Amino acid sequence: MGINGIGTAGYPLTGYTVRKMGRSVEPGTAGFMETVEEKAAQGRAADQDEKAFEMIGPNAPREVKDAWMDAAKEVNANGMGIRSNGMMSHISQMMVQRLNKQLRGETENYDILGSTVESAIQATKKALYELEHPVIYTPRSVEVQQARIKEGEFYRAFLDKLEQL
Repeated sequence: MGINGIGTAGYPLTGYTVRKMGRSVEPGTAGFMETVEEKAAQGRAADQDEKAFEMIGPNAPREVKDAWMDAAKEVNANGMGIRSNGMMSHISQMMVQRLNKQLRGETENYDILGSTVESAIQATKKALYELEHPVIYTPRSVEVQQARIKEGEFYRAFLDKLEQL
């Protein structure tokens, strides 16, 4: 007989069942919980990619958004440097473009990608150029350097998808 989740020997039932379930899973197959966590992580990443897109392309056509989402899924990064947990990995070039608009007093319109495929191509080319040709050298941590490499991969993948439209 168990009282408050404690078995007859005084051990919590959850520990026993978890160990027993762990032994019953075949080697090399993903467990149910791992699969659920993986799907949840993919959903969070897609949500962050969509939020990142909305920050800079609220007026962009649907095909531009689709290209953004496809490139983000392909590269596992987005052009705003926002991770799946919602934290920024670094300040991306598209974020710099957005901040420059703020500094110029454009508080109502943060639209970087514009309303056409061509304007999205131009904005992405500008971001990629600025990423590859910084105005001044700034020492960066290894994590930021890796994030900037992923950012460049994203811009190239996004450009490829946009140019195919």
